[in-house]
Amino acid sequence: MPTAVATGTNPEVIVNRAIKNITALATLPEVTARIIAIVENPRSSASSLHKIISHDPALVSRILKLVNSAFYGLPGQISSIDRAIVLLGLNAVKNVAVAASLGQLFRGVKLCEGFTARDLWTHCIAVAVTARELAKGLKIPLVDEAFLAGLIHDVGILVALQVWPAKVQTVCTTVLEHGGDYCAAERLFLGVDHQMLGKALAEKWKFPRTCQQAAGFHHAPRSLAEDSRLVVCLVHIADTICCQAGIGFNLTARGQQLDASILKEAGLDAAIIQKVTADIPTHVNDAVAMLG
Repeated sequence: MPTAVATGTNPEVIVNRAIKNITALATLPEVTARIIAIVENPRSSASSLHKIISHDPALVSRILKLVNSAFYGLPGQISSIDRAIVLLGLNAVKNVAVAASLGQLFRGVKLCEGFTARDLWTHCIAVAVTARELAKGLKIPLVDEAFLAGLIHDVGILVALQVWPAKVQTVCTTVLEHGGDYCAAERLFLGVDHQMLGKALAEKWKFPRTCQQAAGFHHAPRSLAEDSRLVVCLVHIADTICCQAGIGFNLTARGQQLDASILKEAGLDAAIIQKVTADIPTHVNDAVAMLG
């Protein structure tokens, strides 16, 4: 087994070096980056978004396929991208663009015995859908934010896979064979965990602040200020539910339990959790069919 990282190595230095060394993950596709910038600009409109999307036929096709799918459950057959943008909303269209881009990055690289990067992508989709359903259950206007935050929460593992593939395999194998905390194993063998790497990459990609926080603190939402952690709490809870259910790559939170105090802070009761948990297979199957 490879030796642990030397004691005293500065995690910030390791993160900065890793982000500089990645290649395939260095930048999002230009169209996705522009879509994020437009949607995050409060002065933007649906017509601004249409101008960009219309130049990417593959993305137009994906959005129309999604708007007509069971995933959103909208009535009628929508054939106009303008109408699709209006019906879905700018944030939902942004989520489709991000999903289309990210899905290409989760290639079939082996994480360890029994898991590949595609399993990690399935897990990210499941957490996104579950976080979305939890937000719906609360009847709060954060449904699209929760979905995107869930979708990218484990993106730091992609950074680690590209920079230290052998060490990531060691981390996964160690947790598989001996149990224990995944983040602690990462810090032991990599010097940093996927939360630190994910936060740095989300910042580099100029993702919304809630996504940066979800990538960086989804295993410890209470590290954030109280007024900044609702979406991260939802992602944390969704991650716990999906890992316990064994959906996709589940080693990061296999032993993580639902914390009653975090559930209370998020305003979630047993009825919402039970309903969302029962509906997960259907929602995840629909989402994987559309985004996988």
